[in-house]
Amino acid sequence: MAILDSKIPAGPLADKWTNHKNNINLVNPANKRLIDIIVVGTGLAGGSAAATLAELGYNVKAFCFQDSPRRAHSIAAQGGINAAKNYQGDGDSTYRLFYDTVKGGDYRSREANVYRLAEVSTNIIDQCVAQGVPFAREYGGLLDNRSFGGVLVSRTFYAKGQTGQQLLLGAYAAMNRQIGRGKIKMYTRHEMLDVVVVDGKARGIIARNLVTGEIERHSAHAVVIGSGGYGNAFYLSTYAMGSNVTAAWKAHKRGAFFANPCYTQIHPTCIPVSGDHQSKLTLMSESLRNDGRIWVPKNLEDVKAIREGKLKPTEIAEENRDYYLERRYPAFGNLVPRDVASRAAKERCDAGYGVNQTGEAVYLDFSAAIERYGKEQAHVKGLNEDDTALVQKLGKEVIENKYGNLFQMYEKIVDQNPYETPMMIYPAVHYTMGGLWVDYNLMTTVPGLYAIGEANFSDHGANRLGASALMQGLADGYFVLPYTIGDYLADDIRTGPISTELPEFDEAEKNVRSNIEKLINNQGTKSVDHFHKRLGKIMWNKCGMARNAKDLKEAITEIAALREEFHKDVLVPGTDNEYNEELAKAGRVADFLELGELFAKDALEREESAGGHFREEYQTDNGEALRRPEYQYVSAWEYKGQPSEAVHHKEALEYENIEVKERSYK
Repeated sequence: MAILDSKIPAGPLADKWTNHKNNINLVNPANKRLIDIIVVGTGLAGGSAAATLAELGYNVKAFCFQDSPRRAHSIAAQGGINAAKNYQGDGDSTYRLFYDTVKGGDYRSREANVYRLAEVSTNIIDQCVAQGVPFAREYGGLLDNRSFGGVLVSRTFYAKGQTGQQLLLGAYAAMNRQIGRGKIKMYTRHEMLDVVVVDGKARGIIARNLVTGEIERHSAHAVVIGSGGYGNAFYLSTYAMGSNVTAAWKAHKRGAFFANPCYTQIHPTCIPVSGDHQSKLTLMSESLRNDGRIWVPKNLEDVKAIREGKLKPTEIAEENRDYYLERRYPAFGNLVPRDVASRAAKERCDAGYGVNQTGEAVYLDFSAAIERYGKEQAHVKGLNEDDTALVQKLGKEVIENKYGNLFQMYEKIVDQNPYETPMMIYPAVHYTMGGLWVDYNLMTTVPGLYAIGEANFSDHGANRLGASALMQGLADGYFVLPYTIGDYLADDIRTGPISTELPEFDEAEKNVRSNIEKLINNQGTKSVDHFHKRLGKIMWNKCGMARNAKDLKEAITEIAALREEFHKDVLVPGTDNEYNEELAKAGRVADFLELGELFAKDALEREESAGGHFREEYQTDNGEALRRPEYQYVSAWEYKGQPSEAVHHKEALEYENIEVKERSYK
């Protein structure tokens, strides 16, 4: 059995990262020019890593399947980025951010990594401000903060409802500077389809030019995977349509262990599904829960009347509304963590209180916030606080300044004005906490192969707190990987360029061509989407917001059968030597069909509830997740030819600086 060595430095928690940086090997500037690094994915993690590595002097080759790094899915992040700067003076600290993250992840994350994340979080904000990221500011000019779920402080920095876009533009500008200098060679519209391992080390990739169909070999001294998460295994999700698991899965098949695949985040604040015609879902930022109150009617007669169009939500009296999060979790109210809020919404809708036609929606209501802000503004301006029309006008202006683009997006999709009538929301797949297993240096179990951002099993444990995805991606890319990769590359300064004529490149390219030819020549009768939708239904119904042993066993069997059917009956039109989006999609779905089975297998093995993994057999008397001490470990799966044959390894999680206790938000 392989031993998982997390390489966590010795010493006190607060000193680990500093001491580690002081003791690892470095590559001097002249030698960095002799070393090539491949970065796959150019979102916040990959983009920031590529820019920083090139700035340090390495030769970087960056790959993305989009037509520009600006189109990475990081652009979709709305609400903000966490950092422990304590600008609000409300008691925040590095330790508090560390504690909230570990607790929010249901005590299923690696302590040392999370503390480092909290430690470098403050550097990220300074870096991004220096790049010109237009964070929101207070009246006095200081950066503004708002609160997110699972915390009792305001530590989330934001740029309206488009924080991801602004941060990505900062990283993109840093990349462009290096592209202009010739230190980054950018390969857009390229998809990584295999990792090349030479003498046990990652030494390159095989990529397909998505425009011409050409198969290309690219070598390097190290390979970095920053390709995001695998939530599109569920078909319907808030991910961009192109987001996929392929890069990470190919790395897994070359020896990188896959960790905690069953840990998926269901975001509570998404626009509900409207029918089978949909291909994706849209997120409404968690930041809205700062000012929006979540409720359903108390009376089933009112629910029925709303569904039939006989009653408007605004006509329901306050005493007939159930603000269920405020009722169940008074200390945190509407700002409980995402897994808690999602399960609570499901519970209300399962009990028959869902307010849309499908019965799967709750209200997110801003009327109280509009009135509160309106009265405050009227008071500030010396106007009549009892003038209802004026208060409404002033309050809506405040809400528009904070969330305007989100409200506009909602109205375009739903055709309802959320300033006048409550938004409808329901949970949806949004993020994956699982991913490639990495050690403290962010290296996978394959030497020289690194995984950063959402592509690794990350710092979030069983549930990610809101506004921590951007934090982790930029922490990995700007401030962690550029240090730790040097420790490995210090041994490569005399290696010289890696040849792409090695037999390992021949074998990997042959493997890629064989897979493509099988898909193109299959001549089946059903589209790629036909299989993807069926996989998504199995995943959502049996591995979604709640799981149980019976459903998971059925899911494993059904996904294996669906995969077999896919390879017999999928139809991929066109050829392999042209721009063929169906071919690219077919390859991605083939990987989802393998991942899906491992996902269900991991969920079945984990006989407890924790964060985003809720097993119905393991819950407290009041319906909360029931952790079990014997499952306080990271699951790491080793590929052995088929998902059903994967070998399970465990990394024990030890908490020396935090008391593991009931995860209460009451």
